[in-house]
Amino acid sequence: MYFGWFDPMYLLFVGPCLLLSGICSWWVKSSFSKYSQVGARNGMTGADIARAILQYNNVHDVRVEQTGGFLSDHYDPTSRTLRLSAQNYSGRSIAALGIAAHEVGHAIQHAEAYMWLGLRSKLVPMANIGTNASYFLIFIGSIMQFGAMAQLGVFLFAFATLFTIVTLPVEFDASRRALLALEGGHILQADEMVGARRVLRAAASTYVAAAITSIATLLYYAMRAGLLGGRND
Repeated sequence: MYFGWFDPMYLLFVGPCLLLSGICSWWVKSSFSKYSQVGARNGMTGADIARAILQYNNVHDVRVEQTGGFLSDHYDPTSRTLRLSAQNYSGRSIAALGIAAHEVGHAIQHAEAYMWLGLRSKLVPMANIGTNASYFLIFIGSIMQFGAMAQLGVFLFAFATLFTIVTLPVEFDASRRALLALEGGHILQADEMVGARRVLRAAASTYVAAAITSIATLLYYAMRAGLLGGRND
């Protein structure tokens, strides 16, 4: 039953997930804030570490650049460019080195044709369509009582949900590669690795929360469209 334009059932499905996402976001900011104040003993910047790990893994066609934004670090497989935010590109902290190494992990995945990264890349077009079009189709279909339209929206949103699920092994593997490089290459000392692990675990939690939220939202939409539980009001 709706209260105006608000469906309380939505909070039952998604409310706890939104709370989890908020907690994970706080954890990331808190961990990064703490370990961005702790300098690594080797004195290297995030950009230095990124280039060193790339070279060690015989990846020579990836550029390392600085980009704007806060924690906007990412690897672009289309241009083979690793972009680090200013605080991590020139930063010499444990947090900066950990995040830089994580992004290098994605570049190495690309160079090695890592299966999950390839699958995620193939899902991008449909995931974008699902994210942008599904809400419109579900909303209009529900308002106009066009069940098929609403169900099409649910189907498209499923691609966005699948994308968040496939993202998990990609991110976990990149962090695994980062920690192996930092520890195995003696870039960080044992006590410094504690901070790097905490930063990367906090970052990974946001992807877990995103996947859980997307799954819960998909189930809610499926229920409202009559695909789950026989309810399509």
